[in-house]
Amino acid sequence: MAVRPGLWPALLGIVLAAWLRGSGAQQSATVANPVPGANPDLLPHFLVEPEDVYIVKNKPVLLVCKAVPATQIFFKCNGEWVRQVDHVIERSTDGSSGLPTMEVRINVSRQQVEKVFGLEEYWCQCVAWSSSGTTKSQKAYIRIAYLRKNFEQEPLAKEVSLEQGIVLPCRPPEGIPPAEVEWLRNEDLVDPSLDPNVYITREHSLVVRQARLADTANYTCVAKNIVARRRSASAAVIVYVDGSWSPWSKWSACGLDCTHWRSRECSDPAPRNGGEECQGADLDTRNCTTDLCVHTASGPEDVALYVGLIAVAVCLVLLLLVLILVYCRKKEGLDSDVADSSILTSGFQPVSIKPSKADNPHLLTIQPDLSTTTTTYQGSLCPRQDGPSPKFQLTNGHLLSPLGGGRHTLHHSSPTSEAEEFVSRLSTQNYFRSLPRGTSNMTYGTFNFLGGRLMIPNTGISLLIPPDAIPRGKIYEIYLTLHKPEDVRLPLAGCQTLLSPIVSCGPPGVLLTRPVILAMDHCGEPSPDSWSLRLKKQSCEGSWEDVLHLGEEAPSHLYYCQLEASACYVFTEQLGRFALVGEALSVAAAKRLKLLLFAPVACTSLEYNIRVYCLHDTHDALKEVVQLEKQLGGQLIQEPRVLHFKDSYHNLRLSIHDVPSSLWQSKLLVSYQEIPFYHIWNGTQQYLHCTFTLERVSPSTSDLACKLWVWQVEGDGQSFNINFNITKDTRFAELLALESEGGVPALVGPSAFKIPFLIRQKIISSLDPPCNRGADWRTLAQKLHLDSHLSFFASKPSPTAMILNLWEARHFPNGNLSQLAAAVAGLGQPDAGLFTVSEAEC
Repeated sequence: MAVRPGLWPALLGIVLAAWLRGSGAQQSATVANPVPGANPDLLPHFLVEPEDVYIVKNKPVLLVCKAVPATQIFFKCNGEWVRQVDHVIERSTDGSSGLPTMEVRINVSRQQVEKVFGLEEYWCQCVAWSSSGTTKSQKAYIRIAYLRKNFEQEPLAKEVSLEQGIVLPCRPPEGIPPAEVEWLRNEDLVDPSLDPNVYITREHSLVVRQARLADTANYTCVAKNIVARRRSASAAVIVYVDGSWSPWSKWSACGLDCTHWRSRECSDPAPRNGGEECQGADLDTRNCTTDLCVHTASGPEDVALYVGLIAVAVCLVLLLLVLILVYCRKKEGLDSDVADSSILTSGFQPVSIKPSKADNPHLLTIQPDLSTTTTTYQGSLCPRQDGPSPKFQLTNGHLLSPLGGGRHTLHHSSPTSEAEEFVSRLSTQNYFRSLPRGTSNMTYGTFNFLGGRLMIPNTGISLLIPPDAIPRGKIYEIYLTLHKPEDVRLPLAGCQTLLSPIVSCGPPGVLLTRPVILAMDHCGEPSPDSWSLRLKKQSCEGSWEDVLHLGEEAPSHLYYCQLEASACYVFTEQLGRFALVGEALSVAAAKRLKLLLFAPVACTSLEYNIRVYCLHDTHDALKEVVQLEKQLGGQLIQEPRVLHFKDSYHNLRLSIHDVPSSLWQSKLLVSYQEIPFYHIWNGTQQYLHCTFTLERVSPSTSDLACKLWVWQVEGDGQSFNINFNITKDTRFAELLALESEGGVPALVGPSAFKIPFLIRQKIISSLDPPCNRGADWRTLAQKLHLDSHLSFFASKPSPTAMILNLWEARHFPNGNLSQLAAAVAGLGQPDAGLFTVSEAEC
């Protein structure tokens, strides 16, 4: 039907009016509105209609409509017509019918959808016109896709017995479209179709019908949609087997002592994965009552044998009594020496102190008192291992230098068995069952009111016990322990991450009259705007509590923390188990990772493995990896680097490049290896590393040159240029030589402090009282850059003692005494005899 051009506006007006009359109710299906009297066969019908779509991030979405016959097509979104200029129109003619065909496209942006977000859903519909009427398409809904970061419920670690059922719940983060859930077992996908023993419920929980030993693994819930992929914290599932006795063996033949025996073993089954040991004895003996036994035991040869055995037994008993008597007498002498505190103070000699010469006004000096002689005593303190004499000598020396010959230890001069005995004695209490059964990560000593220091070498962990922290008349046996994260269950909520080692000092519950200072490393980049830092402490019941929120400390609080770039110093009057935990407040929050490259010292095969470790930038983590590589026969092949790993949910990637193909071949089948974000961020997994395996083309190949990249997706990265000879190049081996931190894990009394005891007391008594001219402890704190803690120092009976204690904890054993001397001397005290120590005071 032909229509004159002048009639098109009128016809469109009629059609539009008819469409408006029929559009009172919105419909989602295609709706036709014919013009009265028109041919209904010429109404538009849609070849392509708009479909539901999701907006991912900020990318606009495209909606398409195509109809035949059609002279006009317009989009309408949420009841409003889309502007004509926003339509992209293509006109054509249908090849079979010759009718006009029209295709229209529009873009919908995120901003358009957000304008009505929360009020109603955003929808679009297209309307097509022809000479016979109008047709409306179905509605297409446009939604903004997202997936939140935090799971509503994460799986928790479990310990179950063999054949017991396991249920690991998982509620994925909220998202549009709803997230799909899958499970990983040790990073391998769990496929219920391949294992009838497992299935996933509608609520996304993973169910193991009957636990098997092979089900012992780390389980991770993974949620994903078109926007992102999220991983829950891994849940460690341990399937254990309790031991059970095997049947008793047959009774043995009757022996000369008229007894026989039978045995059994805890092997039916044997305990596995921490299951309980069998209860009861594995050996059973009984007396023989047969005539044969009585007859064989009555011969003259047997009588002589028994007489000889009885004589030997009597001699052994007498020898044992003599040894016990000697031991008891020695023990009494030791106890009397330790309990008598006066003997520890009698060694100080009277000294006099005067200002230094004019050419060096910043140093304080001590003039020797020639009228006195050196005093020696024999006591319970053990001398240095390299000393020529078993006696402890105190001599006069520089004002702020350690007293000569005054480094002493308790217990560590004893054999290792004594340390193990001490640990086993502690392990009888429930609280200490997780203490290590060795001494490499533990130290201990006996202390009184003079204080001392414990430290675990090469870990950055130490415990300072200031003078008078232990009440006078008390003697405590104190320990310091470093725990492996996998041995201690530290629950981390949400985005929390472990930033420090987990350290115990104890025993808990001892009475302290002054705070002790626990020092340990951390790997966080401290920034008040990026981190929320909390000190956690484990109670005797095993639960972890937040005892301190850094930045919100109260001066009267039981705990206080001095946070520095790579270490923290915790003031506490209650001993226990501690850890520093951080929660990122922004994506700028970062952890320092130390990257280490190791390879075999000797390569006897064509394969050559390069191991790349990604560990916390702390001394204790470094120590563990170095010790592990020594056992594996590895050597460092590049200088360590530091990488800042951010809370961006992006994984860490590692790749190797520029391997000379004529000499080496890489066995890596993919372009890069990847360590999941959560494995690094939670901070509880040790020895995280990737291995790159290279193969020599010829056994004579010894030179290796390549590049190795380590980077976080959309974050920081480091590159290593490897160029060395694998058979003889050891130039990086010395970089990780573990240095001795003072050489002695336990220091008792004055030897544990760089400031002599009497000089310390003089400084405290002179700077504690307020001074109008500012020559008091506040000025000393400012000179030592500790003025941010003035309210905490002021809350203690002796603010100066707190400042000196913190200085001792921060600067042992290599502190600059001249700087401290300058700070003390520069306070402007008018009394020239302020630091004089008289004979009466000694």
